[in-house]
Amino acid sequence: MEQATLTRNDGTVLCARCQLATSSFARMRGLLGRAALAPDQGMLFRPAGSIHMFFMRFSIDAVFCTRELEVVDVVRGLRPWRMASRRGAKVVIELAEGAAVGVAPGDRLSLATIDA
Repeated sequence: MEQATLTRNDGTVLCARCQLATSSFARMRGLLGRAALAPDQGMLFRPAGSIHMFFMRFSIDAVFCTRELEVVDVVRGLRPWRMASRRGAKVVIELAEGAAVGVAPGDRLSLATIDA
């Protein structure tokens, strides 16, 4: 699966190892089967406007964005067996719980693909 670095508009790295879930299978599988996320790990779902936490074992921060990666909303500490969606979101970024501190609606994010 392709990986990228996700940075905030001020240049700080939000997610150093962000997996890009752009295929149907990758979006369906998501983070299932993992015990946790490292603080520098995450997954970007494109296209997606909603996520579910069914069968997950840990909480996450979810960042909802437009196609241009402008933050629409942030859900912090989304627990297992919950769902979340936001109107206007076309991209969802799942991060380790606490990793989205300082991210707010209106922020612009950018991706830089990591060469494998």
